[in-house]
Formats: sequence, structure tokens, C-alpha cells
Amino acid sequence: MEQKFRMDKTAFEATNAKDADNHIKYWKDKTYTERLEAAWFLIKHAYQVDDSHRMDKTVFSKRKR
Repeated sequence: MEQKFRMDKTAFEATNAKDADNHIKYWKDKTYTERLEAAWFLIKHAYQVDDSHRMDKTVFSKRKR
């Protein structure tokens, strides 16, 4: 039986907890805008969204109190 997908074991590296904690310092050094852009990039790829999608504002309506 042929395997369709294979895990690329070179994409990951074993590390200890102290070294793995360095990512916090990396992101703290980034500006607020850079962190938001990185978060948006991850969201787009996780949910397969492109920049042309806009929120459908016709679904919700405002009402005055």
C-alpha cells in the first residue's frame, strides 16, 4: 500500500524547555503591528481565508435604544 502523506522529520528539532521558551522573547521584541500581521497570517492559513473576503454586514443590524 502506497503512503500518500509522509512526515518531514527534518522540519522539527528536539529541544529542551529552556530553549523552547525563547520564542516569547522573540515576539516581545516585535512591534505590535508585526505581531498582529503574524497572527493574521496564521489565521488566514488555518481557515483558508484570503484578503478578498469581507465580513457580511447584512446579517446583523443595529437598533437604537
